[in-house]
Amino acid sequence: MSFQAYLDNIKAKTGKTPEDFKVLATEVGVYHPDMKAGDLVAWLKKEFGLGHGHSMAVWAVFKAEGWVNAPK
Repeated sequence: MSFQAYLDNIKAKTGKTPEDFKVLATEVGVYHPDMKAGDLVAWLKKEFGLGHGHSMAVWAVFKAEGWVNAPK
């Protein structure tokens, strides 16, 4: 499965894009630039029923877009 297919499946299941998840995570206090992958993954699993792989795909977008700080 391609990376884009993961994102397409997430959109089909939840109606949300990674940008939407960032907005929602900010609203509920989950998002901050120093957050860890596990924080986002746990929230996506609990609130949206995403599996680990799909949650990590969203995390990959957060990293690629520079929304989270790279580990030092």
